[in-house]
Amino acid sequence: MNIPVSSKMPLLSLVPFLLLAITLAGCTKEGRGTALTKADTKAFISFVAPAYSSATKPFFEELVKDFEAKYPNIEVELQVINWDILDSAYNTMISRNEPPDLLLSNIYAHFAKDGLLNPMDELLSPALQAKIYPYYTETGKWNGVRYTVPYAATIREMYYNKDIFNEVGIAGPPKTWKELEDDARQIKNAKQVDGFGVDLTDNEIWAYLSYFFYSAGGGWMKNGEWAINSPQNVEGILFLKELYEKGLTDPEPTVTTRDEKQRILGNGKLGMLISGNYFETVVPREFPGLKWGKGPIPVKEGQMPLVLGVQDVWMSFRTDHTNKEALSKFLDFIYEDARYEEFVIREGFIPTVSTVGKKLGENDAVMKQNLDWIQHAKFYPIQHPAWSAVLNATRNMGQAVLLGQMTPQQALDRLQQIALSKSK
Repeated sequence: MNIPVSSKMPLLSLVPFLLLAITLAGCTKEGRGTALTKADTKAFISFVAPAYSSATKPFFEELVKDFEAKYPNIEVELQVINWDILDSAYNTMISRNEPPDLLLSNIYAHFAKDGLLNPMDELLSPALQAKIYPYYTETGKWNGVRYTVPYAATIREMYYNKDIFNEVGIAGPPKTWKELEDDARQIKNAKQVDGFGVDLTDNEIWAYLSYFFYSAGGGWMKNGEWAINSPQNVEGILFLKELYEKGLTDPEPTVTTRDEKQRILGNGKLGMLISGNYFETVVPREFPGLKWGKGPIPVKEGQMPLVLGVQDVWMSFRTDHTNKEALSKFLDFIYEDARYEEFVIREGFIPTVSTVGKKLGENDAVMKQNLDWIQHAKFYPIQHPAWSAVLNATRNMGQAVLLGQMTPQQALDRLQQIALSKSK
């Protein structure tokens, strides 16, 4: 999920789906071509994307069908894989020396460092390059070379159940840590429902770490150096742990995912949680009677308001059949305005290209606000090769910290050492 911009699909049975994904990953099509200029030879593109929702696979299937109709000399093999096993699936492909030509995910720099990726500037047409919002692009560069192009983006905010807030007399979402604690306590005492939903599962823990790192005045890095075990970050995790110990979060932060907690909020059993702006599309669809509101992520008193941005990016692996001309045509097709606009609206994302962003922002005040906010957002340090190892190391630390098996300082010291060792 990695985490992705989003993982809105319900959890599937892991083992059979993993076997299916690996089987699919091993399937190849005969006659993979490399040249578009020969009438009897087809170019071949293998294409892997995560399932954001039940709408994702049909959308990409239709996209591939339309593309192959327009370019009959280019064959596209599509796999849409659940976020929960996406990493395992594409790592299996890479280990078999059968990487996808295009992968949509949220980590890439370790692949770039290992020389596995095609530079994106060799694939992007001038027209596509010109319409990508520039504030996304720095995190797509490793060692000065761009290896990704952003596709799906969100910002994270506090979402809350308006009916619960109104019933207990809370006027609006909390803006500070103190307000967060006080509101969660008021909801718990008055309604006997959970005040604040926290996801420290292996789907989303790095997001919640980020919220409380940045809201304390810290972050993953400082002045270009890893700073995971900074005093500010330790303070942020200590505060989160105290909320849990006081019973002001949901009782199972390391078990129930953000998607499950969104449904609990929709059912009136949870006051608030931090989520992405896709909440605004997905949750009201499931709970049409829900009255919801949103606000910024609460920060420690005295800190600046926090906007966290998340993006999923395309990367292109070097393969034995890489055809840059075909890949360029396919990327242009993916980002055609009408088609990309449909994807953004279906999945509840923020556009990464100016042509679609301008149109949607003119017609939707919320979208315009999201587009404004993401320009000032903090992002995960995906441009650093060590980020993949750091992210993976966070997956099982939630329970250890909450149950006292490790102190926040010990846990963050460990992450810092992993970051430094993988940066060599």
